[in-house]
Amino acid sequence: MQTVNMERGRLRVYLGAAPGVGKTFAMLQEGQRRAERGTDVVIGFVETHGRAKTAEAIADLEVVQCRSLFYRGLRVEEMDLAAVLARRPRVALVDELAHTIMSDATGGPEVAPKRWQQISALLDAGIDVITTVNIQHLESLNDVVASITGVRQSETVPDRIVRTADAVELVDMSPQALRRRMAHGNIYAADRIDTALAHYFREGNLAALRELALLWLADRVEESLDRYRDAHRIDSTWPTRERVVVGVSGDRESQTLMRRAARIATRTTGGEWLAAYVSLRDGLAGVPEDRLEQLRTAAEEMGGSFHAVVADDPADGLLEFARGVNASQILVGASRRGRISALLRPAIGETVIAHSGDIDVHVVSHDDARRAPLTRVNRTALGRGRRAAGYVLALGGAAFLSVALQLTPNLHGLATESLLLLALVVATALVGGLLPAMLAAVISSLVLNFLFMHPTGTLSIADPENALALIVFVLTGVAVATVVDIAAKRTQQAVRARAEANALAVLSHRVLHSGGDPAELLRQAGEVFAMSGAAIIHTDTDTDSDGDGDGDGDEETVTETWGDAPTSAAQADASAEIRPGRLTSVARRRRSAASRAVWTYAAARPG
Repeated sequence: MQTVNMERGRLRVYLGAAPGVGKTFAMLQEGQRRAERGTDVVIGFVETHGRAKTAEAIADLEVVQCRSLFYRGLRVEEMDLAAVLARRPRVALVDELAHTIMSDATGGPEVAPKRWQQISALLDAGIDVITTVNIQHLESLNDVVASITGVRQSETVPDRIVRTADAVELVDMSPQALRRRMAHGNIYAADRIDTALAHYFREGNLAALRELALLWLADRVEESLDRYRDAHRIDSTWPTRERVVVGVSGDRESQTLMRRAARIATRTTGGEWLAAYVSLRDGLAGVPEDRLEQLRTAAEEMGGSFHAVVADDPADGLLEFARGVNASQILVGASRRGRISALLRPAIGETVIAHSGDIDVHVVSHDDARRAPLTRVNRTALGRGRRAAGYVLALGGAAFLSVALQLTPNLHGLATESLLLLALVVATALVGGLLPAMLAAVISSLVLNFLFMHPTGTLSIADPENALALIVFVLTGVAVATVVDIAAKRTQQAVRARAEANALAVLSHRVLHSGGDPAELLRQAGEVFAMSGAAIIHTDTDTDSDGDGDGDGDEETVTETWGDAPTSAAQADASAEIRPGRLTSVARRRRSAASRAVWTYAAARPG
């Protein structure tokens, strides 16, 4: 038996801001145009609402007989889905996409309880469908519409149904014109006109609904434009709307930059802004996860959105993201680096400006840039013990090599002596990091000059070639020490990242097998992160602990415990908010700083 793959039908939606704008009339007119071109068109269901012009628009279009049934004592008509499928037209006109299907009084089952589900069945059968819907019936806008009009719509349609339509056409009408249509009796019956004009059809309500419809459709048009640009591999930006991308590093100036981006975006109607944090692809350097969550929350509170981007270079990642979202402007902070560092490598802002093309770039000054460059507290990932050992090796190693080489003058020459002292610099870098290695390089150069370069016993240099060799020795020693120090820090970061990833993987596996039991989950997490006890604490911020009526007391209630659990957040060695201000996970007696860091990271993860 041969299997026929039926092509899915195409969906066309007429979108309106409110009842009465002319959606059904436009649908019927489109049906008439197609029928005149010879297309097989039928009306699956149409709701005229008693409007004469709408009924006249049906004209000679074929109407599939509806199902008549009784619902709560009333006779109603619903589309006969089986009859339309049996008729198999090329195009079916089906009104009111968000409508809920009424069931028989006898409780007879309806295959599709929603009109949009009936339409999906027609599309699956290869039948093109033309339908109508108002903006207030979209599921994502239900709360917004209720806050504007004071009426919550009980009949809604998932956004994806309209978003994935092959064509969405807006049937637009100004609030003033729509109110005139209402007053002339072209929308509702005479006994409903005054009430409608005084409530739902107020000019402010209609203007807000119209704006919602326009903005929603503008977003769909932009999605279509993005698909077109991707399909045709168009990399240049098409600034159809003002879109500002602000690069954030996670440091103190990030929120200042986001506030500036928000002000720029709100200067134009329909403008938007996006914060982008670029994480290096090696995954070894970055800001803590809780800091990223703070930035995400701050961006959303300011009316923007937060995005994390992975790239090999921060400037390249920012530019690639900006082009991907069709940004018209990029905003970056001024560099805090010193002049020497800027000469050795251009700042991110300079690189963005050089490669931005037709995207405008704003470099914004901030307090951190106006002050001296920030002093880094932790310049190296090595502990104090290793740094101290590095200084000891720099001093002791130089003394030991000096004595050993002095005692064996006939076994080596200047080249060997230089290589041995350079090896000391490398060894010092491996043990203590960059600063001890730089000290070793300086001491080794002095030892080489004083003891082994002619004339010996003095710091003066007779041969200019030896002076050049000494300079090259110092520079080589510092360069090698820098590379070794960076490699050592990257290795340590990689080991820690792998340990955190392994711990989170183990925890994820155990969460899947915890059966949803909070106590069991605490036990599993505590064992993974080497804690002696853990608890979940609920904080009631509405409690008035001091009886003065101001409600300023926060009462903590332990809801779940495991092991030697702390009874309050103050007794915990590590804590993380599960639900900000309400629910906190706490743990006691951490065995390492890494355990505390990973516990905080894991507890703070969404979900």
